[in-house]
Amino acid sequence: QVQVAESGGGLVEAGGSLRLSCVASGDTSTSYAIAWFRQVPGKEREFAAGISRYGASRYYADSVKDRFTITRGVAKNTVYLQMFNLKPEDTAVYYCAADKMLSALTNNRRGLNSWGQGTQVTVSS
Repeated sequence: QVQVAESGGGLVEAGGSLRLSCVASGDTSTSYAIAWFRQVPGKEREFAAGISRYGASRYYADSVKDRFTITRGVAKNTVYLQMFNLKPEDTAVYYCAADKMLSALTNNRRGLNSWGQGTQVTVSS
């Protein structure tokens, strides 16, 4: 069973930066593709960024392109989302998801894991 743990959210002023962390656990022999999604109350969860199993491919939503960077950490199945030039519209609960293929994450809009608590990002104007 795949599980994820998100951390790193907080309150920041517009134009500021935050770094979110996601650690996925499950099959210890598998490197998972990992994606970040975000959700605002009353709206559907949306894809923000994703990275393939070994980092060769990265995809970003148009709304975050050139401001967010997704990278893999040294530890297996640790992924970071560095967010720059944050805007009030980036305010949301951020969730990560893991799957064996990045395409599965972008197509299914979810991972093998159940959704966790996520981490709240609040950007003040």
